[in-house]
Amino acid sequence: MSAEKFQDLNVWKKAHELVKLTYALTEKFPQKEIFGLTSQMRRAAVSVAANIAEGSKRTSNKDRIHFHTISAGSLEELKYFFILSCDLNFISETERESALEIARHTSVMLYKLSETLKA
Repeated sequence: MSAEKFQDLNVWKKAHELVKLTYALTEKFPQKEIFGLTSQMRRAAVSVAANIAEGSKRTSNKDRIHFHTISAGSLEELKYFFILSCDLNFISETERESALEIARHTSVMLYKLSETLKA
């Protein structure tokens, strides 16, 4: 896996899609949230994709899995933020469900990749 570019990984592509969606959704958040929820959501989303990218160049499977674990943690954090954002009426239920579906798909892909590396 280390020979390929992280941009070629389907899980990274899905995570990057989630980053772009997160940025689009948080654009309409109240200005008072710019240093609060907006910032936290964006950091969590970027962390998912960035840790997949960083892990892709690690030389051992143990190291790769470590970065996938960090990515998975950030993904769970982001899922909560989508729920909270909807509860605060910053995004619609439809937007929340769409974001959560992409997050779930990313999570499954990340899990499968990590399991492959454990084998």
